[in-house]
Amino acid sequence: MISAILQGLIEKGLFERIPATFSTFFLEQLKDWETLFPAEHRYFERLFTLLDRLEAAEFGGLFETLRAVERQMGVNERNWPRRSFTLDQVDFLNRNAHYAEWRAEIAKIFSRLDPVLDRETAQRGRPRFAAVISPAELPVGPDRLWKRLSGKRVGLETPLDPAEHLAPLLGLGEAAPYDRWLIQARDDLSAPKGVVSLGYDALAAYRKRLMNEVQATVEKEQIRGPRELGARLKQMRILPGEGAAASDPVLAEFTRAVLLAGNGTLLINNTFVEWAAVQTVRRARPSMLVAGFGVRNKVKPFSSLLIFSDQEKTNPIPTQVDTLGTYVDLEIFYPYIWQEFGKYAEYQRNTVFLFAAEGMDEAMVLAPPDFTLPEKVSPAKLAGAVREWMQL
Repeated sequence: MISAILQGLIEKGLFERIPATFSTFFLEQLKDWETLFPAEHRYFERLFTLLDRLEAAEFGGLFETLRAVERQMGVNERNWPRRSFTLDQVDFLNRNAHYAEWRAEIAKIFSRLDPVLDRETAQRGRPRFAAVISPAELPVGPDRLWKRLSGKRVGLETPLDPAEHLAPLLGLGEAAPYDRWLIQARDDLSAPKGVVSLGYDALAAYRKRLMNEVQATVEKEQIRGPRELGARLKQMRILPGEGAAASDPVLAEFTRAVLLAGNGTLLINNTFVEWAAVQTVRRARPSMLVAGFGVRNKVKPFSSLLIFSDQEKTNPIPTQVDTLGTYVDLEIFYPYIWQEFGKYAEYQRNTVFLFAAEGMDEAMVLAPPDFTLPEKVSPAKLAGAVREWMQL
């Protein structure tokens, strides 16, 4: 059941006034309302409220070119019913000679809408914090870490202990649902009450079942293509006993999507952490996030058909820890995560980012000018500065 705001706009006829290819896509998204995060609910409400309050001339001008492109594409009531968005319609778009023009026009429309929505979001801005923690086993010192980031290197009087100095911050004060997250490769940190916790190791039972079910589906059900496989994968929800997310429809679907839509998230712990963190930022827009990487194993040779398979069973090569490969991966993952935050108005000019490694006496901080630290600080005072920044 969607919100009263959106239901009212539907009944008012807003979606009938919007070009068919635009409106049906979003109507399809709204069908998953109960598995969307509150931040996604707010986005849809603000987007369509904005469209509804546009003057008639501005509304018509916004969609004028898209309507023309739809006519060139041959969109009509027969091949594009208003209240559904099917795989046939996806194929229609992808195979159409005017697909590139259609995509360009959609992008143009959002280039006009997004700045308005972003300004509204920025006006309600509040302090935010994200920490990315690397394992102690990396084969380099802090001078070789975070080379692709431009921040302030801060000396630590003693190495930072995530369990003592970071995880407790997530539990301070009151927070809205899905507003604070702990994502980790290992189960080193305990999440305070009310914090969303996702762990690669903690999801081992679910991951292994997914591997077996996907392989069986591909081999026995004669799946005819990636879209049919995608529809089948949507049915593979986490079960009670496989993780706490099973009791929450939003987190259950999020966990499934992270493991099955992310390339390599079933097989590689740090890929899971990176992709889960990116999707959390993109969809949930939390005010606090702590992501903890681990050391991955060497990737065994496998074909694309076995990408969802348990490599321990399909390949007899002994498993080996890969500390050098972990270091190389993480140097790529650090900017990926930082850049994802930077895409959204919620995090611009008000977010403190901490990059640290267990056992190391240096960290990197990227923060607004009014978040100040001395050249060297104790982990306790660093945590205190974050607590003050977050007004906890």
